[in-house]
Amino acid sequence: MGKTNAARILDQLHLPYQILEYEVDLQDLAAETTAAKLGLPLAQVFKTLVARGDRTGICLAAIPADAQLDLKALADLAGDRKIETVPLKDVQPLTGYLRGGVTALGTKRSYPLYVDASIQRFDQVAVSAGKRGLMLWLTPQDYLTATGGQLGHLIRTLGANSESPQW
Repeated sequence: MGKTNAARILDQLHLPYQILEYEVDLQDLAAETTAAKLGLPLAQVFKTLVARGDRTGICLAAIPADAQLDLKALADLAGDRKIETVPLKDVQPLTGYLRGGVTALGTKRSYPLYVDASIQRFDQVAVSAGKRGLMLWLTPQDYLTATGGQLGHLIRTLGANSESPQW
């Protein structure tokens, strides 16, 4: 498979990465499935969710595959009173990416990215390369450098319910 826009951005920034490839099942695009296919711990694979705040508009949130987004925590970090994930039908028009391939690198417009602080626990993490079946394997610091991501605590504690879609 050829290079994605996300990989080209990393190349332009001279940031090292590897591309991890996995077989796509269109019936199951869950981040948990991706992690299993890559043989990686769920906490080391980060999914990117698209949200809309009542004050600041569209933003992205990167959280571990096994976690659920805490909308209140994201709203607080983004400076919003209320924030909601966008309907699936709006994801591609807003980002340019299909469900299962959303990444913070190379979106149609530049949106603020908020990254769960748990990313710092790892030497390397997997994030979408912008195409289903491809993930980028890179250091958390390089991911934050490339995206301008802001760290914060964005996930619900275990056992809590969430309305977050699993992209």
